[in-house]
Amino acid sequence: MKTTHTLTGLLLSALAFSPLATLADDTTLPSYGEQRQQYTDKSKPDAGKSARFSDEDRATMKSSADKLARALPEPGLKVGTKAPDFTLTNAFGKAITLSSELNKGPVILVFYRGAWCPFCNMHLHVLHESLPAFKQHGAQLIAVTPQTPDKSAAQITRDNYPFEVLSDLDSAVMKAYQLYYELDPELVKVYRMHNLDVEAFNGPGRNVLPIPGTFIIDSKGIIRGMHADTDYKERMEPAEILGVLQMLQ
Repeated sequence: MKTTHTLTGLLLSALAFSPLATLADDTTLPSYGEQRQQYTDKSKPDAGKSARFSDEDRATMKSSADKLARALPEPGLKVGTKAPDFTLTNAFGKAITLSSELNKGPVILVFYRGAWCPFCNMHLHVLHESLPAFKQHGAQLIAVTPQTPDKSAAQITRDNYPFEVLSDLDSAVMKAYQLYYELDPELVKVYRMHNLDVEAFNGPGRNVLPIPGTFIIDSKGIIRGMHADTDYKERMEPAEILGVLQMLQ
């Protein structure tokens, strides 16, 4: 699967990132990669215990992933593109318009699959912890998901998220940012065998997801940094987001 991870040329030549970015007060940003590795290590079956997914299940998941990678080899809008404007409803029924939010400063726009996805949750958690650093540059975080507002409201309450979580119920915004795809029926069957019903989160007939994507949009509405990958485990690090924001000053 090919990663699309583009920052400005100036950023790439001026900065070299480690998994952690150090702030002026010597605190460090959390690393998604480190948390992902810890999760992966803990998820390995103990000796003598069978794996969660059968070989057949894994073959179905790999086939679906390979098909998606072929269909969308370069997902997501690219740096320098004008970010499509939109209005979506947040978890509590309020309409949020991107252009209005950009009047306040840069926006970190994150597309995630849903509260059921552990990798999405890990990414949102590290972004939540990084908000003070982002706010130093006048930026706010906005998340977009295909799940229904009630599912987002429960997630916000559980995790105490202070940022907007918007529901893309007709998939129009996922499509506009070139992240939309539909789950293969065979993969839906595997998910359901393992007690994961995407429709229970998105609504009837909506086995649709975004390729996880992050876009850093400046106050003029131009995408200045982005990351999107058909491998849903890959995400943009807070340190990389911060680097883009620093270049906007």
